[in-house]
Amino acid sequence: MGHELGGIVTEVGANAASKFKVGDKVAVGCMVQSCQTCGLCEQGLENHCLGMCQTYSGMFPKGCGHDECSDTHTNGGYSTGITVHSRFCFTVPEKMPLEHAGPLCCAGITTYSPLARHVKGKANQNVGVVGFGGLGHMAVKIAKAMGATVTVLSRSEAKKADAEKLGASLAVYTDKEQMKGLFRAFDCIVDTVSAPHEINDLISTLKPYTGIITMLGGVPQPYTVAGFPMIFNGTRMEGSLIGGCAITQEMLDFCAEHDIAPDVKIIPATEAEAVFVGMQKGEGGPIRHVIDIETIKDVPLYAGN
Repeated sequence: MGHELGGIVTEVGANAASKFKVGDKVAVGCMVQSCQTCGLCEQGLENHCLGMCQTYSGMFPKGCGHDECSDTHTNGGYSTGITVHSRFCFTVPEKMPLEHAGPLCCAGITTYSPLARHVKGKANQNVGVVGFGGLGHMAVKIAKAMGATVTVLSRSEAKKADAEKLGASLAVYTDKEQMKGLFRAFDCIVDTVSAPHEINDLISTLKPYTGIITMLGGVPQPYTVAGFPMIFNGTRMEGSLIGGCAITQEMLDFCAEHDIAPDVKIIPATEAEAVFVGMQKGEGGPIRHVIDIETIKDVPLYAGN
């Protein structure tokens, strides 16, 4: 777990918020700092603050109240210990294992945020989930717990059985006939795919004006979007980035209440490279590999240090 981790509090600073004590189970998500004073931070949107510092592979900014850390590198969960401002630490519900809490603070909050905005608390919602990997399977579980009808939109029927196990149906979004059958069907589409893909056929499956497609995948190339389908269908389109501190805690509590957990496999640090190479080849399926940081001492680079 690099930019998402779960662990035990070993020390509490003298000026830290009193909500934590030594021995508490806590989780840290994708950020460890923000300016904490701007309008975005005051609205609980620390994830969009210009002073936001990522948990892994980031640089602490200046002017955030901890200038002694400025211009130092963040190593996230690839560490035997980490010091985090209490605002960016989250209480792990009692019955939730740490290996679940960490991934939920990335894949969980990334999918929970748009679903909380557009689906939660509404009746008769029809949700489409594009892609069925680490993010996609969490979107299905969370949307189902919110009472929605869910359809996985995939490139093939290879994952149909897996989708059905979670109570979702599956449609092939590259099949134009299947897409015609879903014309103006969805209240919300959560697109989790991180590789370039066609989205114009997805647009017609949204309900006019009330339907929205949320892009989570971070595709580096620009999307090619046809103007007239957007206009005639009244399509709304947005991007979404994890979530702020308050909604992250809300997500953890929601997942505990509804017994939602990511599919995980705990691995020793020595297997991390092989898993990463396999992921690049598309191996592993909708699962989060969680590194047991106790095993980092067994990696040759660190052994004996």
